[in-house]
Amino acid sequence: MTQNATHRQHPIGTGFTAASTTDDVLAGLDLTGRHVVVTGGHNGLGRETTRALAAAGATVVVGSRDPERAAARLAGIERVETSRLDLVDPYSVDAFAARYLASGRPLHALINNAGLMGGPLVRDARGYESQFATNHLGHFQLTLGLLPALRAADGARVVNLTSGGHRVSDIRWDDPHFATDYDEMGMLGYGQSKTANVLFAVELDRRWVADGVRGYAVHPGIVVTTELGPFVAAGQQRPGPLLDDEALRAMGLVDDAGRPVIDPEHEKKTVQQGASTSVFAATSPLLADVGGVYLKDNDVSPLDEDPQQQQDFTTEQNPSATVVPHAIDPVSARRLWELSERLLER
Repeated sequence: MTQNATHRQHPIGTGFTAASTTDDVLAGLDLTGRHVVVTGGHNGLGRETTRALAAAGATVVVGSRDPERAAARLAGIERVETSRLDLVDPYSVDAFAARYLASGRPLHALINNAGLMGGPLVRDARGYESQFATNHLGHFQLTLGLLPALRAADGARVVNLTSGGHRVSDIRWDDPHFATDYDEMGMLGYGQSKTANVLFAVELDRRWVADGVRGYAVHPGIVVTTELGPFVAAGQQRPGPLLDDEALRAMGLVDDAGRPVIDPEHEKKTVQQGASTSVFAATSPLLADVGGVYLKDNDVSPLDEDPQQQQDFTTEQNPSATVVPHAIDPVSARRLWELSERLLER
């Protein structure tokens, strides 16, 4: 890996912590006149991201497969609108981008928040593995489609939600759609998609910095909620439970009474703490001269240059979610961009 890929990947001393909330990182910022798109911005971390940005004055467009349901979830929040978006349907992605561009509004921040986590092997209509297709490829297509609006903002940010799960897998260059080797819980697919989120931010920043568009990958921590099922990690959700109460207790994520364990220094956060790094990435002036980095706990993550253990979602002995080299490798970042362009052509 080149020095260029690593020199930015170290904390910058923001003054915020793992326990900081969305309101903490937005204190004193006036986002009036700013326009933001949040995919999946009506549930969990996404909803808190939407709420916080709108409360600070931004206008937020939420992309959802069911805009009416999303609007109901967002009732009472001012300056929010919803628009249909299905990330595994290329026509839906193009239509969302076209509607936004037709509005004539610049786009100051695109927060690629929606996604899937784990579960059985599912393929989209193109035959692509669903986690890679949703978490990465749909957001890649959406971001390209919205580039004119991002450029028009004269200073814009693209924020990709990733996860410590990126440690599980590099990109499977010879088999990204799992013709073989798909594991029962789908964690290899999840890990690959989360690595893709980081690599996408790295290459986006390199390509578009001259246009005033910066890229960030955000690990929000682990948030346990019963909103859509018992387990949401890094904002990613499949319908229905991925882990039962016994597994959550074994991981130290809930106590014996089934209540979420809040310990932000060990990744276990409230929704307000979990969404704070997304909001920080989208708005903080502290990042004015920094881009193409992986963020956690409202700061740039240090680099784990010699990871000894992969992320393990099945025990409470999870390693730190510090970024590892394969996720910020500039050669891999360019290679993934080119692969993604080819996959969109099919």
